[in-house]
Amino acid sequence: MDLKTVAIEKPEDVNLILGQAHFIKTVEDLHEALVSAVPGIRFGLAFCESSGPCLVRASGTEPELTALAKKNALALAAGHVFVILLRGVFPINVLNAVKSVQEVCGIFCASANPVEVVLAQTAQGRGVLGVVDGSSSRGVENEADVTERKELLRRFGYKA
Repeated sequence: MDLKTVAIEKPEDVNLILGQAHFIKTVEDLHEALVSAVPGIRFGLAFCESSGPCLVRASGTEPELTALAKKNALALAAGHVFVILLRGVFPINVLNAVKSVQEVCGIFCASANPVEVVLAQTAQGRGVLGVVDGSSSRGVENEADVTERKELLRRFGYKA
């Protein structure tokens, strides 16, 4: 077995959801879940099929994000993994809808940070072992940091 990492390519203003599902209809079902969760949502998604022709299947509402999702999924080439790229919406706004799709087995991460995916390569194929999401912790928040965190959440509208 060989280990490798693949960095997810995305603009800074784009959020990522990386997960695993199990069936070819995942693309259509994820698309429907996203557009139902947030009307007018801008996204691209791609899914790595892991049997038959083993193609990257894709859909989306924004061609640039759909193309980038396909590029990232092909770089990962890991069985039944999906990549969702979101613009103008946070993962928290759609994560429950994504998780409720019957084919979704799990979510590896949902992030705006730079993400590296840790992969195992075997004779059979590739699998995701985990993710590196952002940077390592540098310390513990102080009172000023607490105030800043609370103000940020209120500015985003998540707290009153």
